[in-house]
Amino acid sequence: QVQLVESGGGLVQAGGSLRLSCAASGRTFSLHAMGWFRQAPGKEREFVAAISRSGSITYYADSVKGRFTISRDNAKNTVYLQMNSLKPEDSAAHYCAARSTAYSGSIWYQISDYPYWGQGTQVTVSS
Repeated sequence: QVQLVESGGGLVQAGGSLRLSCAASGRTFSLHAMGWFRQAPGKEREFVAAISRSGSITYYADSVKGRFTISRDNAKNTVYLQMNSLKPEDSAAHYCAARSTAYSGSIWYQISDYPYWGQGTQVTVSS
């Protein structure tokens, strides 16, 4: 019901910045809380950041808190992830995901709560 396409990944030097974008199809984008997750080779997919339907509430993994900013523009059906002060350990495929509209809780990090996923965009941070 929701299709997501990420863009903006690439190769960046440690300490640099990237902005990821996730464009959503459909007419129900504003009804979904959105999240960003990442997965490095050989590791489990992990939560990065999430944002509420209106954008009034954001939540971040401890590992990115203070460096990353999630935002959304419901008029453009787009969610963003601004990544600053990038570290080599941030290197991973990054995925945006739409949270199920059936849930409205304070737990944002469970991947099972996000039924819609993009194809991913690669972020590589060199040292």
